[in-house]
Amino acid sequence: MHIHILGICGTFMGGIALIAQQAGHKVTGSDQNVYPPMSDELKEAGIEIYQGYGAEQLDCKPDLIVVGNVMKRGMPVVERMLDERMNYVSGPQFLEDLYLRHKTVLAVSGTHGKTTTTAMLTWILEATGRNPSFLVGGIPENFGYSARATDSEYFVIEADEYDCAFFDKRSKFVHYHPNIAIINNIEFDHADIFNSIEDIKKQFHQMVRIVPSSGTVIYPAHDQNAVDTIKKGLWSKSIAVGAEDCPYSLELTHEDGSAFKVIEQASGAELCAVSLAATGVHNAHNAFMALLAAKSIGIDFKDGAQALATFKMPKRRMELVGTIGDIKVYDDFAHHPTAIATTLEGLRKSVGPERRIVCVFEPRSNSMKMGANREFLGASFAAADEVFVYHNEAVHWDMSILERDCPKPLHIIMTNTQDLIDAVVKATDEHTTVVVMSNGGFENVKGRLVEALKAR
Repeated sequence: MHIHILGICGTFMGGIALIAQQAGHKVTGSDQNVYPPMSDELKEAGIEIYQGYGAEQLDCKPDLIVVGNVMKRGMPVVERMLDERMNYVSGPQFLEDLYLRHKTVLAVSGTHGKTTTTAMLTWILEATGRNPSFLVGGIPENFGYSARATDSEYFVIEADEYDCAFFDKRSKFVHYHPNIAIINNIEFDHADIFNSIEDIKKQFHQMVRIVPSSGTVIYPAHDQNAVDTIKKGLWSKSIAVGAEDCPYSLELTHEDGSAFKVIEQASGAELCAVSLAATGVHNAHNAFMALLAAKSIGIDFKDGAQALATFKMPKRRMELVGTIGDIKVYDDFAHHPTAIATTLEGLRKSVGPERRIVCVFEPRSNSMKMGANREFLGASFAAADEVFVYHNEAVHWDMSILERDCPKPLHIIMTNTQDLIDAVVKATDEHTTVVVMSNGGFENVKGRLVEALKAR
């Protein structure tokens, strides 16, 4: 079957392309903005990509069109698809029909930490011989690709709350039929499709409603939004992490979150010790959730901890992209105030109080461009020493409030990314860690910054 994927360079749709190709289908696709890492991954797989959304790309008459959620009415390719009554489906529906109904599905949801936790859980299953199928919203370094299909019973998937397509406005995860569902956290995000946190909780509960009674929902007892969601109704087993009746607890052994123990609550016995090649209490939490999910399908904590000792963070999750003398440049995907704060706090605990941290941020997500959560954004940079925010043309709210709210020097650059890079270079001394944060390509600021620092 010839499958043509519209919006193929998003991490989710690109993953579907790889799975479909591995299933023996001919796969092509198109996208408006093609950038790494997904574009490189698809190219290496030999998948042909058309630039743009012109109607002529459908001259090949594919057997099925898989439509990404970036596609809108009015785009020439969409109008031709509808006018000619071509066979089409959303990405999540395609995945559900092709694979997920026949698998034991471990789904990782939440506002933050989905990609990292999914990658951790996948690696635990891989290292313990389960050979899982998976789809991760990024590229796990332990594998080097974002998705694969196997004959394993298990499928690990990053379960996104964003909608499926212009014709299916439900959250993606309602198509996944999870047996094990992690809810990492729930906060307000995706302001372009959700009007309130209540709308988001309602969607999360749609996922909870389809977890079978033999399945398990794992959620944080300290997250009120997650607790509210569970209170709407629960028909499966559950693990409320942090609750008094939770069988297991996490005990940090390194303040920066890079090491912890799992403790059996009833006896106080240590069940395993975990070391991570990552910092931040949030990553210790992510790893704990992955261990609990793995335990739910019979994987011992010690075996899970042994796997995590060799776990590598996914690309663009505090990925070291350059070292110039004692200057280090990291690339990170954080784009929500909570994620920004926890990432910078973890870095601060890792490098200590003396080392200088410079943060470079692009407000690129739809929520950020609309100004959602802007009242929390300035304060989220507190663990850095100096902050540079790029005011791109898509942002239409008054960003001067960030200068007011940030407790550290914060500069808004409104001209171009070269001026931004020049300003960051001037602010970087020989003992600085620079973190570039964006959930897009950001005109390759990270790479150009590394070259500019080398030139200096």
